[in-house]
Amino acid sequence: MTEESLGRTISEDATGRPDRAADDLRMAVIDALRGVYDPEIPVNIYELGLVYRCDVSPDGKVEIDMTLTAPACPIAGEMPGMVESAVRAVPGVEDVKVELVWDPPWDQSMMSEAARLELGFY
Repeated sequence: MTEESLGRTISEDATGRPDRAADDLRMAVIDALRGVYDPEIPVNIYELGLVYRCDVSPDGKVEIDMTLTAPACPIAGEMPGMVESAVRAVPGVEDVKVELVWDPPWDQSMMSEAARLELGFY
């Protein structure tokens, strides 16, 4: 996953200048994602690398592609709703679409360094 795929690039307004409001909203959405945990792993889904794409438009529309650690995850049916609820609670978010995807398959290399440290994978 690249920084750009997770929406960490600087947005521009119609004049080509940085759009700080859009960037602030994007960061608030990412903070909300960091508040959602896989119940079986004590690390949030963002640091686990389960969020493959997070697009946030300046008008508050959010689209998220995410996966789970395994297709047979017992909360597979609940996790997209948990993510949607967390993101929908962010001020300025008007609409949220969460898509569960399986490609590429998740593996431990997708975790952030912080997640690896927390789980003792070093």
